This record gives sequence, C-alpha cells and structure tokens, in this order.
Amino acid sequence: MDAARLALAEARKLGLTSTQDMSYAADVKVYQKLKESGELAARFYSRMPISQWEHLAKTGITVPFGDEWIRLGSLKAFADGSLGSSTALFFEPFTSDPNTKGLASDIVIDGSLEKWALGADKAGLQLSIHAIGDRANSLILDLFEKIVKTNPAWDRRFRIEHAQHIHPKDFKRFAQLGVIASVQPYHAIDDGRWAEKRIGRERCKTTYPFKTFLDNNVRMCFGSDWTVAPLNPLLGIYAAVTRRTTDGANPNGWFPEQKISVEQAIECYTINNAYAAFEEKEKGSISPGKLADLVVLSDDILKIDPVKIENVQVEMTVLGGRVVYERSR
Repeated sequence: MDAARLALAEARKLGLTSTQDMSYAADVKVYQKLKESGELAARFYSRMPISQWEHLAKTGITVPFGDEWIRLGSLKAFADGSLGSSTALFFEPFTSDPNTKGLASDIVIDGSLEKWALGADKAGLQLSIHAIGDRANSLILDLFEKIVKTNPAWDRRFRIEHAQHIHPKDFKRFAQLGVIASVQPYHAIDDGRWAEKRIGRERCKTTYPFKTFLDNNVRMCFGSDWTVAPLNPLLGIYAAVTRRTTDGANPNGWFPEQKISVEQAIECYTINNAYAAFEEKEKGSISPGKLADLVVLSDDILKIDPVKIENVQVEMTVLGGRVVYERSR
C-alpha cells in the first residue's frame, strides 16, 4: 500500500491519469483497496500473466472487464529477453557476440505460449506480448496470424509490447493484422548510445522505428516501461520527436529519419493508448461525454522548440474533473 501511494503521488506530479500495468492478483487487490478509500488517483488497466488465462476465463472475464477505475482482460507474456542482456531474439547473430542470436522464452520453445494464446483469444481476452528482437516480433506476428485463421473474428486488438527491432518485411504485417505497437520512446535515446555496438548500424535503421510504423498505418501507443525508464511522458515525447541520445552524441537525432511530430507523439500517449485498452470512447481526448481527465502544462509543447520539451513542467493534473495535483510556487 505504501509503495502504491508513493507511485500514485509520482504519477499525479507527472500528469498521469491512467496507467496500463503489468499486474498480479495482489496488485489488483491493492488498487481495489485504494479505490474503496478514495485514494486511487489514477485509472488502471491491469494485464495479468498469460498463464492465468483459464482462471480469468472461468470467472467470465472478457476484455475490457471492470469499471472506469480498474479494468482487466488483457494478458502479458514474454517471447524473448532484452537487447541489453543480449537475450533479445534476432534472425542474425549479435555483432558484439557472433555466438548468439538471443533467446526465445521457455513458453515459446515448449509450445505453451501458442496453446495459451489460442485459448485466451477464443475466450475474449486480449494478448499483450513482449517481443524485442526482430525474430521475436516476427514469431509473434506468425502466432497472431494463426489465431486469426483459427479462432472466430472479434475486436481483439493484439498488442506487441516494445516492438523494438523490426525486420523490414514485417511492418506491413503489423498493419494487416491490426497489431498495436506498444513502444517506449525513452529507450530510443537511452539504448541509442550503444545499440549499434550490439547489432550493427543496418539493423538499427529499424530500431525504435516510430516513423516507419506510422508510415505503414500501424497504430502505435507510447508508454514508459517504468521503473526501467523514467515515468514522465514529457520525456517520452521529447525522445520521440528529437531522438537526441542521453550522452549528447546525437544532437540532430539518432537515426533522425525516425523522428515523429509532437502532435503524433501526443496522440500515441493519449487517444492511441485509450484505443489499446478498449477505452477510446471514454478517454484519450478532451471531448463532450468523456472522462474529465486532463493536464495543464507550463508551456505549449506544440509551439516551443522540441528540444525544450524535456524541461516542461506539469502545472495541474485533473482526474474526473477533480484537481489531484497542483505545482507549488
């Protein structure tokens, strides 16, 4: 409870009114207790481990189950590891270690992921699968394609979490299958300091490929991967529109052709995130009939020099029409 209260205080300060969380049952119980006490100062879209899909299905949960505060029905799974640990799964070996192409997760290797994913999708549960390497992303697209061909059609809104390194052949498949690329833009300016040493320049051309996703009509939503990266969405917007690595070595942007506009980055953090959680009719834009969740910033990020966005402050956070944070003067 103490950890959740501290995290909610940090979220309010940074203008966050909704969180899409990788949760366990104990976490959801904490959120419910905070809701009952009136302390839940953010809305939660909780995604449970895919191994629990049968339990959710037996209780009648389908996505999006719950109310405007806490929702369930999405499942998280892992297809591979990470770039930093050289366990992201690639088609070709790591440049830094030619003896490895990365690692598929155990549930990919033993077939559990395919079995669980087919069952969960048929039960009306959303799939949110972690894939970082280009081969891992391709394997998950193969799995999604099999699900589409096997199970009855529905508004399933597949998600690939991270979608970090994409083989050029797979961008159109994202769009054709309606797969949401759920990415974390801050990683681009962090990993950009050393990624080329791991996988070479050619593969880095489609690493954190924000512009290429949008050019191929892929729906993209932005997140933080907190606590791995900063929670602040303004830093994420800054990263997506400038791609200036944190070491100062790329003032014009790391692979600048992948920069997107401030407007596009805002959409990825707002209406696209709402869509990814089946909530676009309730949130994601300041519109009549939607929840009054909004933030007031110290500067107009649509007008200032994008390199200054990282220094913009949140003046006020409003949740459901109630002011939950005001910056002290």
